[in-house]
Amino acid sequence: MKIAIWGQELTAWVAAGTLAHAGNDVRIVNDSTDQDPTLRMGTNILNEPGLKDLICDEFAKGRLQFTTSGGATQFDIHLLCMNPSEFEEAKQIVSKLGKFTQNKLLVINQSLFGVGCTDELQGLLKKENNQIAAFLTENIAEGEALNNMRHPKAITLGCDNPWANMMIESLLRPFTRQLDQMLIMSTREAEFAKMATTGMLALRIGYINELANLAEQLDVNIDVIRQSMGADPRIGHHYLSPGCGFGGNSFSQSIKGLADLLSEKRNSQLLDTVLRENEKQKEQCFRKLWRHYKADISGLQIAVWGASFKPGSSSLDGAPSLKVIEAIIAQGATVRIHDPEALDNIERLYGGHPQVITCKDKYEALANTDALLILTEWDEYWSPDYEALLEQMRQPVIVDGRNVLSRDLLESLGFTYYSIGR
Repeated sequence: MKIAIWGQELTAWVAAGTLAHAGNDVRIVNDSTDQDPTLRMGTNILNEPGLKDLICDEFAKGRLQFTTSGGATQFDIHLLCMNPSEFEEAKQIVSKLGKFTQNKLLVINQSLFGVGCTDELQGLLKKENNQIAAFLTENIAEGEALNNMRHPKAITLGCDNPWANMMIESLLRPFTRQLDQMLIMSTREAEFAKMATTGMLALRIGYINELANLAEQLDVNIDVIRQSMGADPRIGHHYLSPGCGFGGNSFSQSIKGLADLLSEKRNSQLLDTVLRENEKQKEQCFRKLWRHYKADISGLQIAVWGASFKPGSSSLDGAPSLKVIEAIIAQGATVRIHDPEALDNIERLYGGHPQVITCKDKYEALANTDALLILTEWDEYWSPDYEALLEQMRQPVIVDGRNVLSRDLLESLGFTYYSIGR
């Protein structure tokens, strides 16, 4: 199939690479004259495991190329993989496609513009000529994007046109051989289902964080509580790990979109409250450090393990680390940062700042420090060399924002240890 892909989001590049690898003739729409794909991909996309090699390989084989917006009008299948803020641009694109195409046209919207937006796009096309706008939920996560695309567990499709359904199912066929479920519904229902799913996950994270904060005040261990909750089959264990808040641009934007919709239509502040409390939760580790040093950290050296918003990603979008780093700097302390993937992004933000030091080795980051803050649960942080920690650190203080370490073990070794809800 001949496919044009609009947008520069992670979804766009993952779709481009995997669809080209499956044998399709794929074009990424971009009017820039630069033909090197690595110069078009943002740092976060370049660092997505396996994606850069896949893109470069498909470009070398010729199955994946760039095209201009004008050249894209020759294609009959179009994927919109755009930022939620680009809806007006999406309408201009679809309107242009409708005008230049007289025959069948399929626009697959994978951008979460909001409930009803795909219907708006459909209004710009000639439905009687089988010019169809459909909504296909995007279910990829940074760090696992290629696997999510190649081996989805479920797919939700918003489309009521038999021809368009047939084309989309054929397009996805290489990735659906082990699919558990294919749900087909209206575009509005599919858009709402995507937002509702994200909102539910946010509610679970917000709830367990609230319980963890309460557990500290009640002198109970949140690990025991969440194990009991998860044992109930009506609840389960997923998304019940307390921590120092969630981030991620796509996840947060989706929640904000649903929060705005709830506020507008229902005068509900439910998800607005979750978002506000999540911003407070990002400050938890700094507040624990602040209280430990009796509101004075001026001149101290603070180590941070984990800057990205989640393991497997280099992205700093909405990451708790940013609030913590800013607070440490503002109080006159120096921060020494280690992260397996995000150091380049940290250096872009803080390069040259006298109070921010990036370290490629996690133990180097601990040199003569007065505390260690763990903000991202990278695998390599779960079982550190405790003797090395004691040797490197000036003060053996650990604030574990992801509950990755054993409190009993650390306290037996002489560390002062703080976590979330334990």
